[in-house]
Amino acid sequence: MQPSEAPVRTSLVAGGAGFLGSHLIDHLLGEGRAVICVDSFLTGSAENIARFEDCKDFTFVRQDILTPLQIERDVDEVYNLACAASPPRYQADPHHTLMTSIVGSSNLLEWAAARGARFLQASTSEVYGDPEVHPQAEDYAGSVNCTGPRACYDEGKRAAEAMCFDFLRLGRADVRVARIFNTYGPRMRADDGRIVSNFIVQALSGEELTVFGDGSQTRSFCYVSDLIEGLVRLMRVDPNPGMPVNLGNPLEFTVGELAARISRKIPSSGSVRRLPLPQDDPRRRRPNIERAASLLGWSPKVGLDEGLSQTIAWFAQCMKTTRSGAAE
Repeated sequence: MQPSEAPVRTSLVAGGAGFLGSHLIDHLLGEGRAVICVDSFLTGSAENIARFEDCKDFTFVRQDILTPLQIERDVDEVYNLACAASPPRYQADPHHTLMTSIVGSSNLLEWAAARGARFLQASTSEVYGDPEVHPQAEDYAGSVNCTGPRACYDEGKRAAEAMCFDFLRLGRADVRVARIFNTYGPRMRADDGRIVSNFIVQALSGEELTVFGDGSQTRSFCYVSDLIEGLVRLMRVDPNPGMPVNLGNPLEFTVGELAARISRKIPSSGSVRRLPLPQDDPRRRRPNIERAASLLGWSPKVGLDEGLSQTIAWFAQCMKTTRSGAAE
């Protein structure tokens, strides 16, 4: 008698049709896992997951996580990436954004707990607000305006973190929390509203690059493949860290420096146009990743120039395809 094959392990990715989610699914399927993708297409895209349609180990469920899942399958991992992440997107419907982080996370936590599945919450560097401590380490409580226009996202993510650690302390679920800093790469939406995609699309279109404020505010940019590796390592590490873990690139650049780098790579780009700085826009943002390095053996590998080149090439191809389709 032939020995039976070991069952395929299954991961559920909420927000799997989004930028990060689709890259995570690529990684998980590449490991030989089965993947259940849950997405409402509010900010995710069918195009991001079209490549998986013929994969026997891929299942798509179109659903908003504000509605409890009715999926009757055993899984051993649940990744919660389901929330709009760019200010224009999450501010478009702030109530839905807040409820996605609170009610949606609660629904997924209950579902994961019922199956004994590990749970990873995609939190954000936005929990640090406009930080008064630099760089930001996980023990910094942050400086957040809890009534400002970004609060629907900031406070929702902070509440989701609190809920996750309550589940962990009560022994209800094996929960891990990643605080994600600015991430970029292929499959970002052209209208995403985040700085890297904004600059690249404007430059490829020959438009002026829109810089808010004087351009001296700083960000740290992590390429998507590095971020996905960090998420998977955090999900798999033993024992449970029991505390949030920053994932991001610790190299810090001003917005002006980013605009200049993209302009050098895309000669068609226009000059810089300056607009007022949005309310509560952080002045500085840079992760301390000592915890990730110590617990996960993780650090970013892809430099900004290499990552920008790959991202620009992807956007250029997308825009070329769109123009060709419009001309037919």
